[in-house]
Amino acid sequence: MISIPFSRPRPDPIAALYGDIVAAARMPRVYAEFGVADDFEGRFEYLALVATLALRRLRSLPPPAGEIAQQLVDRVFDGLDDALRRIGVSDLAVGKKVKKLAQGFYGRAGAYSAALDSGAEADMRTALARNLFGGRLTPEAVPPALLAELAAMTVRLDAAPLDALLAGGVLAAPASRSGGTP
Repeated sequence: MISIPFSRPRPDPIAALYGDIVAAARMPRVYAEFGVADDFEGRFEYLALVATLALRRLRSLPPPAGEIAQQLVDRVFDGLDDALRRIGVSDLAVGKKVKKLAQGFYGRAGAYSAALDSGAEADMRTALARNLFGGRLTPEAVPPALLAELAAMTVRLDAAPLDALLAGGVLAAPASRSGGTP
């Protein structure tokens, strides 16, 4: 790599927020306790859910939060592209797979947003059963602890101003990372 003298890397305004989303999506408790599939698809599903929560918060904030939301979406798909390449998907197939993931992401974001907008737990259970659990669970079987975790994330997001979101640490709060134990 060629280095340019006296140049400084540009700060990445969404690196910490993206890292926070990824950390929240990788919490072991999501897979061990809540029953989300611990494979590429399951991790994508939970990442889409957590990213949707963060994007909803960003879209409720004044400018420049809208621009930051778009940068975050771009970063999520850059991360998915990178993950596909790391698991051995050929360069020729990556674009097609990312396009399919994007369609899935936006569909899930719409379903989760509609459920959150309705405010009805039954709607959220239905969206989670269909998407996050791929129909393996009935809406009634969606773990209450998962709903509580999502509600806690939403509360933390809603309380956070833009600068706190960009600093990271809002979604993957210490209690969530450890599953609530010290």
